[in-house]
Amino acid sequence: MRRHRTTAAAVAAGTALAAVLTLTGCGALDKALDCVQTADAIATSVDRLTQAVGNAGDPTQIEESLADIDKELATLKDKTGDADLSKAVDDLSKGVDEVRTAVKNGDATPDITPVTDAAAEVGKVCTS
Repeated sequence: MRRHRTTAAAVAAGTALAAVLTLTGCGALDKALDCVQTADAIATSVDRLTQAVGNAGDPTQIEESLADIDKELATLKDKTGDADLSKAVDDLSKGVDEVRTAVKNGDATPDITPVTDAAAEVGKVCTS
């Protein structure tokens, strides 16, 4: 009896997965997973940026964090066709540029609110 339940559960899970893949397509599922993974990487980079600004504004750490965010944004830009996500990515790019300019102009503790807000929006769009 126990083996029958395990087999039935496995068949049900396989059927559900097949239905999801049929309805959404493998490409859509892969795209969503890539979006979530990239949003997570962006969140990690934004956390490092926040720490770098909080640690007496180390320009080297700030630039490294901004470069990491740029790299993840390039990955995400190549994979998106969603208007909301494209806007969030553009907003995040602008925020990164503003912080980078402020640091180059000697601001040791630039306002990173546009970056953190846009990164949160990317995360929202990718998980909705």
